[in-house]
Amino acid sequence: MNKSTTLILALILAFCNIAKSKASHSFIDDWKAETVISEADVKNVGIDNCFKSEKISDDIFKRMWLKSWKKNCTMKRDDLRYLKILHRNADGKPQLGEMVVNKAISDKVLRIFRKLYDAGYRIERMVLVDNYDADDETSMRANNTSCFNFRFITLSKTKISKHGKGLAIDINTLYNPYVRQTSNGTYHIEPSTAKNYAFNRDKRNDIPYKIDRNDLAYKLFIAEGFEWGGSWDNRKDYQHFEIDL
Repeated sequence: MNKSTTLILALILAFCNIAKSKASHSFIDDWKAETVISEADVKNVGIDNCFKSEKISDDIFKRMWLKSWKKNCTMKRDDLRYLKILHRNADGKPQLGEMVVNKAISDKVLRIFRKLYDAGYRIERMVLVDNYDADDETSMRANNTSCFNFRFITLSKTKISKHGKGLAIDINTLYNPYVRQTSNGTYHIEPSTAKNYAFNRDKRNDIPYKIDRNDLAYKLFIAEGFEWGGSWDNRKDYQHFEIDL
């Protein structure tokens, strides 16, 4: 092989490596939640780049406006952060996720989900609730994992809910529903499609993504100072982790 041929091959190889690098980095620059990527892509960009906290950009704020960010929202935009989070989907493949949280807990949340990813923990979907017009029922039916959705607590016009502050996270919501017994003895379940996953949970092994006290998500959130809704006495919110600041 002469020098000219060697030089040409070297240039071709260099060009291919540059093209591969640009392709691998493109999903970092243009993060689209629910996109499935390869293990090679993760390796090429570096896993640390797949767990990032950013200020709420104009593009993200446009997605939130009049949805999770309602007209009566009293939060400051700078109090929130947009998180890029890599997670394992239902098939165990790397999938891009996103979440808006209170900036005070952004580091905690990234630590938790990085450990969940490293452990192979499955999270089926993680997109902003704005993808569902900030409708909790629709988001939960889709088994979506999310955080911020501004609202006041029931019967109050001043006290903001934990989700309204970005201090509560719901995980794998279809299989870990909210359950409350009403005054007439019936049960209110959210999402309404989750009845099959609402009862006798401590005795069952047939519930996918089940969160209980043996679950890794439970252990990690509790270690970071969160409270689990599944431990409440007057109602059960198995999907829910919240924190006081």
